[in-house]
Amino acid sequence: MDDQTRIEIEAAAFRRLQQHLLEDRTDVQNIDMMNLAGFCRNCLSRWYQEAANARGIEMSKDEGREAFYGMPFSEWKVKHQTEASVEAQKAFKESHG
Repeated sequence: MDDQTRIEIEAAAFRRLQQHLLEDRTDVQNIDMMNLAGFCRNCLSRWYQEAANARGIEMSKDEGREAFYGMPFSEWKVKHQTEASVEAQKAFKESHG
């Protein structure tokens, strides 16, 4: 496989993951993802921002989140984020405290 084809396949897989997390599974909360997998949508948006910055593209944290989420993060939170359970908050503090 040549490099360009590999890059295109990786990009397609990333877009499918993004769709899955932003459209198919909006019920899964970021804190639950962090507790189970050690990363969440915000991590992905930060990695997106960091990749842009590494290539000389100025992108703030908020711009990275908007690019990843497809909307301002504040709007995403209103539409999809719920209050984390006490158990989820405790698990997060224990593993990421």
